Amino acid sequence: MSPKTPFDPRDPLGIDDLLSDEDRAVRDTLRSWAADRVLPHIADWYEKGELPGIRELARELGGIGALGMSLKGYGCAGASAVQYGLACLELEAADSGIRSLVSVQGSLAMYAIHRFGSEEQKQEWLPRMASGEVIGCFGLTEPDHGSDPAGMRTYAKRDGSDWVLTGRKMWITNGSVAGVAVVWARTDDGIRGFVVPTDSPGFSAPEITHKWSLRASVTSELVMDEVRLPAEAVLPEVSGLRGPLSCLSHARYGIVWGAMGAARTCFEAALDYATSREQFGKPLGGFQLTQAKLADMAVELHKGILLAHHLGLRVDAGTVRPEQISFGKLNNVREAIEICRTSRTVLGANGISLEYPVMRHATNLESVLTYEGTVEMHQLILGKALTGLDAFRG
Repeated sequence: MSPKTPFDPRDPLGIDDLLSDEDRAVRDTLRSWAADRVLPHIADWYEKGELPGIRELARELGGIGALGMSLKGYGCAGASAVQYGLACLELEAADSGIRSLVSVQGSLAMYAIHRFGSEEQKQEWLPRMASGEVIGCFGLTEPDHGSDPAGMRTYAKRDGSDWVLTGRKMWITNGSVAGVAVVWARTDDGIRGFVVPTDSPGFSAPEITHKWSLRASVTSELVMDEVRLPAEAVLPEVSGLRGPLSCLSHARYGIVWGAMGAARTCFEAALDYATSREQFGKPLGGFQLTQAKLADMAVELHKGILLAHHLGLRVDAGTVRPEQISFGKLNNVREAIEICRTSRTVLGANGISLEYPVMRHATNLESVLTYEGTVEMHQLILGKALTGLDAFRG
């Protein structure tokens, strides 16, 4: 950075220079949408534990190309991985629940159909999902099986040419508002994915309430009580855990960016507070301990954004490995939580108030820390890659 270039406290490394004009346009579009449609209401939504008008929000997100945006064809935007990451960052800078809506729609439900579905399934669902007309969900986690999906109990059996699906899924984002669910189940031939219209007899999705995290998000249980599906409901291009795990890797990539959005909002709240709040006759930011906190937060925030950008370039080049996505998810979510907690200390008692975004983001990130792979799972993925030894079942 040239000494003549003013130092930007919100972009101290000049990361913006790495972005193309199109990248910035995508980022600015999502930032503007979130500022207009989410930020004025999000504290109330969070406090009430609801996301009113979710279907309208989905249609608006579809209208700006944010749903399935990195997929090609079928009404999808065909954006780069970096642009999709920037979108996740801006959405999660508003709230993790909004980014989760988009991630589950595009990186899980749509991605599964796009990559593993038949042409008929793609034509039937993807254009309507890309526009936000239909919301999708993704059923993998079960009440007794989270980190070990191989132990799932949901089962699909043959009955003539049909399938009959029975089981339960838990902690499903978008579940009770979805028009279609991608559900993974055991069969006599291994684990298979099924495209399930949610108006199918025997399918229900009761909403999960009493959450202290992701409160401005729809979270549900999926209950399948002998749901009868035609033969063409199965995803034809994949069997085994490779299918759902590849979808999870795609979603984790968005989280690598999104977590830095939550961290950015908290850091900027702390920076603004530190330069305006006076104690002992001068701004908080004038004290050495506060400056140390701000410096440490800035370092981890922008290191995390650089890591996300690097992984985005590898995704776009087709060279990224799942272990590298785990590297990003493990580091960025963990550091984002620490940034939120440190920001809370800078704001003092005000840090717990919904008048400020810090506590909301901190509690949301407790969910983000766990879903799409816990800390322990990503540590073991990296441990196996580093040593060549599998400790998952040790």
